[in-house]
Amino acid sequence: MEHNLALQGLRLMVVEDEPMAALEIQDMLGAFGCQIVGVASNLHKGLAIACNEGLALDGAVLDINLGGEQVYPVAERLKARGVPFIFSTGYGRAGQAPSFAHIPTLNKPYGPEDLEEMLVQVFVSSLKRRGFSVR
Repeated sequence: MEHNLALQGLRLMVVEDEPMAALEIQDMLGAFGCQIVGVASNLHKGLAIACNEGLALDGAVLDINLGGEQVYPVAERLKARGVPFIFSTGYGRAGQAPSFAHIPTLNKPYGPEDLEEMLVQVFVSSLKRRGFSVR
């Protein structure tokens, strides 16, 4: 299967508390040619990655519910840095905070095509708006 070349080299972080889901997301992103520059299984680790100003990030895939904690502090930090992100959740938009209702959200389970389409829509568009050259 051919993937969108614009995704190659995107530097992404993944915040997901379910180990198998995290591996699946990383596998899909790797197949698209993305670089995984940070993986977190809880809010504390996610914040550590998001707050690392020395880490170049092009985007993030964030699970909303992290073992009972919400990922929103990570989302706030990424937003402050100008890093686009998408949510990945098994709960749908019903459990999403109103202040983040505009953020693109993938409902679990989802396949590579769904993830790829959203990555192109959100991250590639964001990079172009910020003046980066994207293939």
